[in-house]
Amino acid sequence: MASGFRLIFATSLLLALLDLCRGSTIGICYGRNADDLPTPDKAAQLVQLHNIKYVRIYDSNIQVLKAFGNTGVELMIGVPNSDLLAFSQYQSNADTWLKNSILPYYPATKITYITVGAEVTESPSNFSAQVVPAMRNVLTALKKVGLSKKIKVSTTHSLGVLSRSFPPSAGAFNSSHASFLKPLLEFLAENQSPFMVDIYPYYAYRDSPSNVTLDYALFESSSDVIDPNTGLLYTNMLDAQIDAIYYALMALNFKTIKIMVTETGWPSKGSPKETAATPDNAQTYNTNLIRHVINDTGTPAKPGERLDIYIFSLFNENRKPGLDSERNWGLFYPDQTSVYNLDFTGKGSTDVITQANVTSSNVTTWCIASSKASELDLQNALDWACGPGNVDCTAIQPSQPCFEPDNTVAHASFAFNNYYQQNGATDVACSFGGTGIKVDKNPSYDNCIYMTAGSNKTVASNTTAISSTSSFATMNRVPTWMFSCLLGTFIAISSEDGMT
Repeated sequence: MASGFRLIFATSLLLALLDLCRGSTIGICYGRNADDLPTPDKAAQLVQLHNIKYVRIYDSNIQVLKAFGNTGVELMIGVPNSDLLAFSQYQSNADTWLKNSILPYYPATKITYITVGAEVTESPSNFSAQVVPAMRNVLTALKKVGLSKKIKVSTTHSLGVLSRSFPPSAGAFNSSHASFLKPLLEFLAENQSPFMVDIYPYYAYRDSPSNVTLDYALFESSSDVIDPNTGLLYTNMLDAQIDAIYYALMALNFKTIKIMVTETGWPSKGSPKETAATPDNAQTYNTNLIRHVINDTGTPAKPGERLDIYIFSLFNENRKPGLDSERNWGLFYPDQTSVYNLDFTGKGSTDVITQANVTSSNVTTWCIASSKASELDLQNALDWACGPGNVDCTAIQPSQPCFEPDNTVAHASFAFNNYYQQNGATDVACSFGGTGIKVDKNPSYDNCIYMTAGSNKTVASNTTAISSTSSFATMNRVPTWMFSCLLGTFIAISSEDGMT
């Protein structure tokens, strides 16, 4: 009996440790301040095709919550600043919101964070006094339905919440926000919620190019910036800004609060004076960011510390006010084609595929669907290829030469190969979120002829294949420290079992 209990306890503990010990993650922000975006269903499909596992939205839109149901994608949802007054004044408002806007879709839609307000210290209206009371009411509402341990409550900040960020060890919060920050940090520490911050090295470079080099902002610096107080070396601005927040927290004796970067990125286009807002720089920043995060290197002040970071944003948003750059942060255009090719594996940059830079090879290869891929993943990839991917899928329709065998693997194989050949027969063009594989044996059969390179014209250069699986998800590798963590638990349980 005792042994059985210990086994159950050990299993539960291991599952908890797997969650706590998981590596750093990359997610994406899904803003919708535009009038030309695809429907939430199509956006959710695009997210799945790229194996993005973490998405931040800025409200609790019912159509979006429905769209992400049963996808396995973890959502961070938001309470807008305009609702803070109502949420802070009456518990019943938070209760009703949870009952009507969240519970009908949970847990089919995996909601893991609620942000109560966004960058309130930057708002011209004085929302800050309402944030913590609203957060408390949301947490109380979650406790009433038993979800306070599964859904964390926090709020997001701009880097402007600091009065000083360099050197990182001198990081300090702006004293004018003290009355807001003290109860907020106490709430976060008590409930083990992260300090959420939006960090943009792009703005630091744009606004002060004489003090910040472009290479340093893009993770490309060949020289280190030294913190004179600690001797720590910084090779990129993002690490320095994250560490400035760590030091600011430690200065107030909040040493246990974790940091989550809820927005970062780089615009691909800007106004004439925004010369750094280019597709090349955006591709460089986000590729290097992904590589940096998934390597689990942490920051100089917190080596190996888990980092959860969200890239801004999924789509360009044409209704955002301000300079041109504000409308050009997206990885995708509203028609779901990519603004620039992003190497989601973090292994290096991928050039945009055009007719001019397609390289030829003496070995003919084809791209087919992996028989190991799930039916859902294959169907999603097939729908994408025959839709936004611009593949002619006529041949796999009923009574057409490639309809039989009538199964998803066969149909996806034909569509994958068409896309692969039309887009230069590159590895990227055959990834399809890990569901495509390259073969050197012609898969053609009977009257179903599989295309080869050059047998059809290349599609528009800004159409991109569904990229590799690992970087927009928790990495599939298990770090050594996780094995140590789990092994120690097993030893402790086994030793205790042996003594009885």
